[in-house]
Amino acid sequence: QVQLVESGGGFVQAGGSLRLSCAASGRTFAYYAVGWFRQVPGKDREFVAAINRSGTSTTYAASAQGRFTISRDNAKNTVYLQMDGLQPEDSAVYYCAAGESRAAVSTSAPYWGQGTQVTVSS
Repeated sequence: QVQLVESGGGFVQAGGSLRLSCAASGRTFAYYAVGWFRQVPGKDREFVAAINRSGTSTTYAASAQGRFTISRDNAKNTVYLQMDGLQPEDSAVYYCAAGESRAAVSTSAPYWGQGTQVTVSS
């Protein structure tokens, strides 16, 4: 098993940037693909970005493409989400999730963090 803890959320003005971190403990982190998801009240959790176990392949939602960058440092057991050009519609609770394959990193992923709030003002 792996335990995930997100950090780095906060309040930012439109056009600003934040970097989220997802720190892992437990089983060797490099065994897991990792993704970021977000959720606002009353809506389904949605996919934002994902990265494979080695960090050589990334996937983005259309809303994140060109503005967000996912990366990982397996030596530090951490995955990052650099978010630039933030807009009010990016406001949400952001969660990281892990699975033993890229295909497992979905809203049904087996491992989740507790989430970190991102609020973007206009």
